[in-house]
Amino acid sequence: MRFSIISVCHFIDALFLYFRRLEYTFTNQNEKTIFRVRITKYKGHRVDLSDGTSINKNDCLLKIHLHNVRILKEALSLRHPLQRSLAIYRMVEQSMPSLAMYIDNHPKSTQIKGIVGITMINRGVTHLGFEKFLPNSRFYKLFKFCTQFPIFLLATTSISMRNIKKQCPTYLFMSKEKLFEKYLDTRQAT
Repeated sequence: MRFSIISVCHFIDALFLYFRRLEYTFTNQNEKTIFRVRITKYKGHRVDLSDGTSINKNDCLLKIHLHNVRILKEALSLRHPLQRSLAIYRMVEQSMPSLAMYIDNHPKSTQIKGIVGITMINRGVTHLGFEKFLPNSRFYKLFKFCTQFPIFLLATTSISMRNIKKQCPTYLFMSKEKLFEKYLDTRQAT
């Protein structure tokens, strides 16, 4: 059943990629990573990161989107939830140096302050260097919950009302400096 749903999601994902004007990031071997990105102007409230970087309204950020269909296809072959979580974590971790290279080589590199994403699946992201913040707008939280809930349902192995109520869309931020410090020197390994 889940594989049938993922096949439908694959078609919807192609439309999503087109209408959101997303680009893939690539490894040194010219393979697509699990990130699709676009440059955006930040529209949320001020965020102060632990390294001293302040993200303000209209700052230039690289918005990251995970290729959820690809992740789910690869992770669903694993039965144990811990194995799935580790597989997803590794996919993101292996794609981070390519994300750093993308920004480093981008024509607007000097203007980009950092990266931002929003997700409901956010366990372990602090180990990758991200900082978590909750959106202020209740409407935006509800909207993101509705759009990301299907991915959450496909990714989880046990569904309960208690587990669903705990889920909340979360902003993930990382400054460009922290991204470069943590991942740019490892680009030869990708």
